[in-house]
Amino acid sequence: MMFEKVLRFYKDSEYDEKSHTLSLKEEDIFSAVELTFKEGGEYLLDITITDYLDYVVTKESRFALVYIIRHKKFQDYIILKAYLKEPKCLSICHLYKAADWLERECYDQYGVVFQNHPNLSRILNHWQFKGHPLRKDYPITKGQLCTDAVDLMPQMNEKLLNMGLVTKDKKGNFSEPSKDLMFINIGPSHPATHGTIRNFCAMDGESVIANVSEIGYLHRGFEKSCENHTYNQIIPYTDRLDYCSATTNNVAFAKTIEEMLGIQLPPRAIAIRVLVMELSRVINHLVCLAAQLVDMGALTNYWYLYNPRESSYNFFSKLTGARLTNSYMRIGGMSYDLYEGYEDDLKIIIKEIEEGVGTAFSLVEHNRIFQDRTQNICSISAEDALSFGLSGPNLRACGVNYDMRNSNPYYLYKDLDFDVVLGSVGDIYDRIMVRFEEIRQSVRIMKQLIGNIPDGNICVDNPAIILPPKEKVYGSIEGTMNQFKLIYEGVKVPAQEYYSSIEATNGELGFYVVSNGTGYPHKVKVKAPSFTAMAAYTSMVEGSMLADAVLNLGSINIIAGEMDR
Repeated sequence: MMFEKVLRFYKDSEYDEKSHTLSLKEEDIFSAVELTFKEGGEYLLDITITDYLDYVVTKESRFALVYIIRHKKFQDYIILKAYLKEPKCLSICHLYKAADWLERECYDQYGVVFQNHPNLSRILNHWQFKGHPLRKDYPITKGQLCTDAVDLMPQMNEKLLNMGLVTKDKKGNFSEPSKDLMFINIGPSHPATHGTIRNFCAMDGESVIANVSEIGYLHRGFEKSCENHTYNQIIPYTDRLDYCSATTNNVAFAKTIEEMLGIQLPPRAIAIRVLVMELSRVINHLVCLAAQLVDMGALTNYWYLYNPRESSYNFFSKLTGARLTNSYMRIGGMSYDLYEGYEDDLKIIIKEIEEGVGTAFSLVEHNRIFQDRTQNICSISAEDALSFGLSGPNLRACGVNYDMRNSNPYYLYKDLDFDVVLGSVGDIYDRIMVRFEEIRQSVRIMKQLIGNIPDGNICVDNPAIILPPKEKVYGSIEGTMNQFKLIYEGVKVPAQEYYSSIEATNGELGFYVVSNGTGYPHKVKVKAPSFTAMAAYTSMVEGSMLADAVLNLGSINIIAGEMDR
């Protein structure tokens, strides 16, 4: 345990070793965060609130504050939790840059006020929204319309004030900028924003002096919907998070629930999951690189990368019955086995991927225009990347060696031969090149699995978790009752609070789940890598050119469905 000093200092507090959760008094939580930070907990994964209003077990108070913090060596994490007497607490923005957006999300969704926060405002729900939707007393059917766009000029003026470009009088009025600045919106309805994202820029000529980002246009209440569905019914919703690699989202959620249930998948199911996850990783990187290169005018590369992507989607359609949102996993296994002849299809697809990626790479490898547009552009240091909570290729591009498949291996990864790909500068060039090489590493993993998938079942043998075969449903009363109870009541997960994650395409994708012992989760929180990546976007583009800001958004590979849950 890498947080032994923290546990020893708070030895009178309750610690749950399985969930890595240290339950503290409210007056101790912030000193515990500071101590955790000093003892190597420099990587803030997530902040969330749990509302215990209708929880079946009596709790100390309605709201609990939860911090999920990973050690800088990446091999351990700790969850710090405290019940709040009132819905307010202190901000930790002075320790972690990631806390800015994460605390705003908690305020927006639960109404918990973070004192001393630099800009405590809504972030996912629109500015005219009344109430806080993830509170248990907010009706799931209650929708609210937004009639006017939010004015981002006050936020912009605060940034310009810190830069010394405007002044503020005693009444709070801002002066005109000392420079002749132009204010423009990039998005939310713009092809270069890769989703419904609004970036409000203060421009000095072609240079971005200051930027304010607004998300929330796509927000569809994933976490609220989870509270009203059984665990298996949630799986199709996970497809819509990072929809460029839907099966990876399936695995991340199913794996979390399976660990809560204490079940071990059959070897065949594990091998199939790894295989489809790596193919999904390739597809996602192909989409990212193709869109990125189109943004800089390299249309030819797009087709070399997109054609093998289409072949990969044909494989998923044949395997799962769906091309994009596959809903392939189930709690305790998966819906279908591999079809006969899958090996031959995958070998053809791998050859297409290698040829397409190789050709696209050769067109930019020594291209002067490409290098000038990407090298030393919109870079971020390793220290800032960690503080912002970046993960995946965006973090590894800074030279930080963190890949959960290597540092926290799960499933078969400890037995597979592959390399962790690292950059050095953390610029657009490194982010692109890391993804090019990660495609090759994923192909390397797939080649090791093809022909070596073990025989056996694809689901656990447990009637309390897996639906019975159709012949039993139609041929016996026991089978009919079993199916009926699983469909209507869901898989019953023992009451507990648990966090688990995997190395998804864009980084650490985790789920913090609170179970109350029924077939419906009390709470599901997504630790989304795209959310923290977008939070870091502003610091990366300020001082760059407008055209660079467009390229940078593509390089961090924001998937709006995951960011804007």
